Amino acid sequence: MSLMNNLSTSMISSSSSTYLAPTSFNSRTQSVSVPLKNINIVKCVATPQEQQNAYKTKVSRNANIAKLQAGYLFPEVARRRAAHLLKYPNAQVISLGIGDTTEPIPDVITSAMSKRSHALSTLEGYSGYGAEQGEKALRAALASTFYRNLGIEDDDIFVSDGAKCDISRLQVVFGSSVTMAVQDPSYPAYVDSSVIMGQTGQFQKDVEKYGNIEYMRCTPENGFFPDLSKVARTDIIFFCSPNNPTGAAATREQLTRLVKFAKDNGSIIVYDSAYAMYMSDDNPRSIFEIPGAKEVAIETSSFSKYAGFTGVRLGWTVVPKQLLFSDGFPVAKDFNRIICTCFNGASNIAQAGGLACLSPEGLEAMQEVIGFYKENTKIIVETFNSLGFKVYGGKNAPYVWVHFPGRNSWDVFSEILEKTHIVTTPGSGFGPGGEGFIRVSAFGHRENVLEACRRFKQLYN
Repeated sequence: MSLMNNLSTSMISSSSSTYLAPTSFNSRTQSVSVPLKNINIVKCVATPQEQQNAYKTKVSRNANIAKLQAGYLFPEVARRRAAHLLKYPNAQVISLGIGDTTEPIPDVITSAMSKRSHALSTLEGYSGYGAEQGEKALRAALASTFYRNLGIEDDDIFVSDGAKCDISRLQVVFGSSVTMAVQDPSYPAYVDSSVIMGQTGQFQKDVEKYGNIEYMRCTPENGFFPDLSKVARTDIIFFCSPNNPTGAAATREQLTRLVKFAKDNGSIIVYDSAYAMYMSDDNPRSIFEIPGAKEVAIETSSFSKYAGFTGVRLGWTVVPKQLLFSDGFPVAKDFNRIICTCFNGASNIAQAGGLACLSPEGLEAMQEVIGFYKENTKIIVETFNSLGFKVYGGKNAPYVWVHFPGRNSWDVFSEILEKTHIVTTPGSGFGPGGEGFIRVSAFGHRENVLEACRRFKQLYN
């Protein structure tokens, strides 16, 4: 990798994803509204022609990674934003694309992390390696805060450096021989990790899907909940509610059907509840609110979008004791083995922050931050509604899913970026079911969101 002051059009992104953006558009990139004249970007560069005859080892490339299509979605969006800034160096670019938080972490939380950090400078306060599963006090607080009266105990909870990381660790537990189902559209990490593990066939360009993955189509017509009668049996079912990217939240009745479907098929649900605290409706915030779910489900979540921990990195996964493999062996024991092998535990400073998040003052502070982003969401929804667009999501998640019928998602992304200097996320990056949509994130400073909405109105009025 090399540190470059200029971004060439030959740059490729550093990770891989399911859905490749069309190459007929100029490239773009990531976050915040700020005019830039010079930018430093770390990039992975394709092997120059003159180096193609360089010495090679005898180690074969992982064929599963070779299946991946293009760059992972969000670095690709970031790459295009960077190229846009090279073309328009004085542009006031506003990022409503990548779902990165923008508001400061509440002081009650950072104070606790600061105190823990300073304590490490003392003999009394120093600690080295901690429990791989996380500090007991934090696990107990998570159990009592999010799973009270649901039969989840602190030793069912594994503290981690984020839900995305745990998704890949769970894939290691499941191995390469399982079959997989995902919502379509869905968070790209589910599909990409399945490809890397060798669970899938090749990418089928005619349908924009990988072989051996069951894509559960979620559309406005079915309320963004799949018709389970048309879904084939798989070993693992990835399900996110409130959903990223559509913002849809599954009802209690829908999740009851999902749990029954998993039980009838002997499947395991991996339930991503990273946006549960954004829920406004009286829908379940945890899969474990559904009777019988502890026998068929794992839940993963994170402090990232509640407390602004996207950089701090802290999350958790719940693997109930009742969840068993077909041979009767507890899934939690295998997950614990992977955790102990692949992970040394979350940062003790981050865990101090997590414990502060779950204090009465911390919970109140997180609700204020969430309320701020939800107000942003309302502004964005009202803007697109006023322009006559069909708009989904926004009520129970910090994402707005906007329909552009008959349009290519990357075309719309490029049009908006070129004409308004606003970064969104193309819906097709989340799966073939996202074609014709863009996702607009509510993570942004209020003045940026208001300015972005003014530009949307100027473009589409």
